[in-house]
Amino acid sequence: MKKLLLALIATSAVAGGAQAQTTAPHAYVGIGAATADNKSTDDYKTNAKVYGGYEFDQNWGVEAGYTNFDKENVAGGTVKGSGTYVAGKYSMPLGERFTGYGKVGVAYNERKFSSNLGTQVNNYDTGLYGGVGVEYKLNEKLAVNAEYERYGKDKAFGAKADVYTVGLKYGF
Repeated sequence: MKKLLLALIATSAVAGGAQAQTTAPHAYVGIGAATADNKSTDDYKTNAKVYGGYEFDQNWGVEAGYTNFDKENVAGGTVKGSGTYVAGKYSMPLGERFTGYGKVGVAYNERKFSSNLGTQVNNYDTGLYGGVGVEYKLNEKLAVNAEYERYGKDKAFGAKADVYTVGLKYGF
């Protein structure tokens, strides 16, 4: 199994290297509307995500982002949280304007519950981050994207680890 995985990675690297000359390296920034099921209230709430990255070529890049899960009233108090990540990104063109991508990295998550009685419970964790998505280029600099992200393992309270995002990306 390890040999098969190594062979797949090597093949992707060679294929990506062969296509690397078609796109110059560049940086990008983006904003998004992220939603996650809140474990405490069992409803979805939309919050802000900001991210930025650097694409070394058409296929390989790195990205970092921050998702604010904002404050939500729950029985007995309020819950607020956030997730931050850093990830390697592999993109595969799916036509002239569409691109599919995957991201793997590490996420740092915070969840805080403040009770109406003044007590506070904090939950911090670092875990594996992963994401898959598609992007549609509106023009040379601007693109819209939709993705599914996983911020580590499920949380004890607050927003769950599964996040769905729709965003707008600007390349420099």
